[in-house]
Amino acid sequence: MAFKRVLIANRGEIALRILRALRDMGISVAIIHGREDRLSLPVRLSDVAIPIRRDNPLDSYLDIEAVIQAAKDIDADAIHPGYGFLAENANFVRRLEEEGITFIGPSSEVMTLLGDKIEARKAMEAAGLPIAQGSSEPIDEAGVASALADKIGYPVIIKAAAGGGGIGMQIVNAADEFAGALKLCRSRARSAFGDARVFVEKYIVGAQHIEFQVLGDGEKAIHFGERFCSIQRRHQKLVEEGPWLEPEVREKIGALVCRGAAQVGYKGLATFEFLRDKNGDFYFLEVNPRVQVEHTVTEMITGHNLVELGIRIAQGEPITLSQDEISWHGHAIQCRINAEDPVGFIPSPGKLWDCHFPSGYGIRCDTHAHVGYDMPGCFDSLLAKLLAWGETRDAAIARMKTALDETRIIGIETLIPLHRRIMDESDFRARDITIQYVDEHQELFG
Repeated sequence: MAFKRVLIANRGEIALRILRALRDMGISVAIIHGREDRLSLPVRLSDVAIPIRRDNPLDSYLDIEAVIQAAKDIDADAIHPGYGFLAENANFVRRLEEEGITFIGPSSEVMTLLGDKIEARKAMEAAGLPIAQGSSEPIDEAGVASALADKIGYPVIIKAAAGGGGIGMQIVNAADEFAGALKLCRSRARSAFGDARVFVEKYIVGAQHIEFQVLGDGEKAIHFGERFCSIQRRHQKLVEEGPWLEPEVREKIGALVCRGAAQVGYKGLATFEFLRDKNGDFYFLEVNPRVQVEHTVTEMITGHNLVELGIRIAQGEPITLSQDEISWHGHAIQCRINAEDPVGFIPSPGKLWDCHFPSGYGIRCDTHAHVGYDMPGCFDSLLAKLLAWGETRDAAIARMKTALDETRIIGIETLIPLHRRIMDESDFRARDITIQYVDEHQELFG
């Protein structure tokens, strides 16, 4: 049944992206907002805006009962969480199920499964996905961890079972490091996630980060290919692009991720993340059960509106596309224009006294920014996503350089100078990139 009204439980560029998809579908748009976002573009352009004012700005978007009450007050059929905030909160999804409000995303049961990295590893291994050697149960004793590391070989990495964003992760190179590392990781995991469980797996040296975009309807799944996301700072992606793989590799890994999504009954958009070692072997990392920041790269090279497809699945529509209908054309690159100092990555909040974003053939810019916008310092620093498409990777890089040069932002610092240097850097141009790229290219910050 088609939705009549959807509440967006998010802010910034992703809220605006969802708003536009809903408008295209003829669905009434509602949005919650905190005090800091009362004049933002998504709020001003929505049909209904519901203030949730809290002393802590983050709580405006994290108060589950307040968000649910807002949806009930306006008779919303569904809630779209975007990414971040409540997007991966199984308790939030469970409460919506109790209230009879549709969550645009997977069920609470699937969300719980995928949110536990230990259980997700087991489920994906059962589906045939390649998994790095490691523990199948939580580990809290240094002796147990050391024995496992002796078996699979150093280095290994400790990870939080309920983790995300690199929190609760530590590389271990020798047995005598385990006692301190386990204590530190468990403490960080307990503090960040309320769950101290950690596990150990083989650390992939010289790896590339590659992710697959998947859409499931609860019974079957299709994929939209891969994105390359190895240029990262503190586990946060800076540049994403695609396609990256040879067609036969894409077909092989794509079939596996579709099998994994179907096996757990996944509904909606999902991203399956992998590390690829220097030998070309893939190792499953996790499933992100939501729309990704970089979904835009896939939209540009496939021509499919992923956000709309996710909404249609939530309405109960089956997947009507076949895998054979998905094709890839050209190459797309996305640069995250964060409001940060381009050397130290320190947030740079403030008013945009002037700004101009590029347009033209092969250019896309997703942003909620405008002249006079007051970039808050209490939220994520993402200001805009700048994308360039070209028939080839070199053409996309050339177009991105033109777009970066055209972009003008006065009033705050951004990562634009860093992105300009990356586009010219020889290893980047040669595709010689691993997840250590930023650490190994400190000249980018000179």
